[in-house]
Amino acid sequence: MPQTKHPFPEVQLLTGGHLPCLKGRPVDAHKGQFGHLLLIGGDRGFAGAALLSAESALRSGAGMVSLATRSEHVAAALARLPEVMTQGTDSANQLMGLLAKASVLVIGPGLGQGAWGRSLLSAAANAPLPQVWDADALNLLAQGKLHLPTGSVITPHPGEAARLLGLTCAAVQADRPAAARALSAKYAAVAVLKGAGSLIASPDGQLARCDAGHPAMATAGLGDVLAGLIGALLAQGLPAFDAACLGVWLHACAGERQGKLGRGLAASDLIPAIRQLLEEQSPCLS
Repeated sequence: MPQTKHPFPEVQLLTGGHLPCLKGRPVDAHKGQFGHLLLIGGDRGFAGAALLSAESALRSGAGMVSLATRSEHVAAALARLPEVMTQGTDSANQLMGLLAKASVLVIGPGLGQGAWGRSLLSAAANAPLPQVWDADALNLLAQGKLHLPTGSVITPHPGEAARLLGLTCAAVQADRPAAARALSAKYAAVAVLKGAGSLIASPDGQLARCDAGHPAMATAGLGDVLAGLIGALLAQGLPAFDAACLGVWLHACAGERQGKLGRGLAASDLIPAIRQLLEEQSPCLS
């Protein structure tokens, strides 16, 4: 009896020799060629998440990075990241000027689910830009009142994936490839299902898996770093699936390197390791 052909291609295993690459930069390169990333997040009590994501984007090569956050967080952001253009944003109306200048959005780190976060997310959803949605942006997306722009990436952990799909976390974990594909199909976006053996699915059926990583990565803030990294790769011109695949691999391998030191890994520890790995994989000088 002839074998039935599976409707999906085989899972692609991400390895150092089989990854998307950023192009090298010519000697006359300038910041305007590598995107303007706008990070939206950091409600009261959650400024750190937005700062981690913004720093990750900056160190991963985005030409310019702006941060829209609560006004009370501006001083701390400028002290930690003077290179990031930080604007206090108390309403969606104040976001419009920033959206007009951005080429890529990252939204969700520290966003919260209150009125402030909801209004900013609604404005972002109407912007025709590639976007990375993470954390509370996904929890708000799960409520069913928003749609993602074309060319976007969502980065749920299993709990967020369960809410997005209307399943239990156990059901998501029981068949992670099916869950990743379902997320991508439902939201017409590239879906990164995080966890051990992170999966990246695209609406056209591509599915990739990253087996790198380390148990020391089980700590807060790593998702914020990943969101900023993927956004920076989008800003530098990679398509959504390629940016997600390369970002997941860099993030996992950076965690692996830093995890060799043992427990106590902090999310910010990954950022210099990501920068080093990115240069090894995609040299800046053309």
